[in-house]
Amino acid sequence: MQSLIAIPTYQRAQQIVRAVEAALAQSQHDVSVVVIDDGSTDETQAACARWFGHPRFGYIKLERNLGTAAAKNVALALLAFDAITFHDSDDIPHVDKLLRQQRTLSRSGLVAADCAPWHLAGGGQVADAPAELDLVLTAHRFLSADGRAARIARTLSLVEDFFPNLQFSAGPPGDWVLINSGLFRRDLFVRIGGYAESVEEDRDLRNRALMAGAHIWFIDDVLLDKYEQPDSLTATGATGYSSTRRRNDRAALWQRIADWRPGTSPAPVPIDLADMGIAFASLPQPLVVATDIALTPATRDRLDAIVAGLA
Repeated sequence: MQSLIAIPTYQRAQQIVRAVEAALAQSQHDVSVVVIDDGSTDETQAACARWFGHPRFGYIKLERNLGTAAAKNVALALLAFDAITFHDSDDIPHVDKLLRQQRTLSRSGLVAADCAPWHLAGGGQVADAPAELDLVLTAHRFLSADGRAARIARTLSLVEDFFPNLQFSAGPPGDWVLINSGLFRRDLFVRIGGYAESVEEDRDLRNRALMAGAHIWFIDDVLLDKYEQPDSLTATGATGYSSTRRRNDRAALWQRIADWRPGTSPAPVPIDLADMGIAFASLPQPLVVATDIALTPATRDRLDAIVAGLA
């Protein structure tokens, strides 16, 4: 299984070195690491230059800042992988994170229990039939911008938008199981598409995966430390938890759920990168435009031109 750690980043020259070092130090020794620099104007490129030429490291700098969702979509649209995880530039994984996730994702012999109403889930799974995992999540340690630390393993948070009656704010801040640092099988993106343009892109992707009947496994061990910075998207005024933009984006993903009928899978969200440009790339292998993940026609034309220009 060809696994990839994609690290989207913006203006994090001070944090990116530690994040890359931890990713390259994974005990799953054949995993590749690619930084998607979302148009940084600081010293991020210089900080990453020490790994240019490393056989398992790549760096892509976008011409301008497009946002986290778009940076993740660049990885989906242009990089080869069988399984992918997204680490923030201030995430520090346990040395065995990818090893344990990949071994779990590769498990065979799982069978859908016949005591559950599989006909109400999308994806076509039937009872007593073999089930292949699509996503492996883990517990993590959350260190907030004000210095508080908490172990996060509340799996009920995965269905917060479907069953709000089971959710209460009695836990620590940020008490949500992380989606982006899960290990995704490529086929899941083939089925549901890429990230929607939203500051709630992980939450929206999680909901679409659930609606599509994704098979999800949770490892109840802390395999990642997540550090919230004062300038994190969830902490700044424009995109923080109580910001107008985040409230609007939440309303949009709630409407997607309201329009969904149990037992059906949502249409894939096509990746839209039609106005993307790459300022610089240092990669151990050529970029390849995805043919199996949904792209808008304009995006496919644009990416074909970019790849041809870099060849």
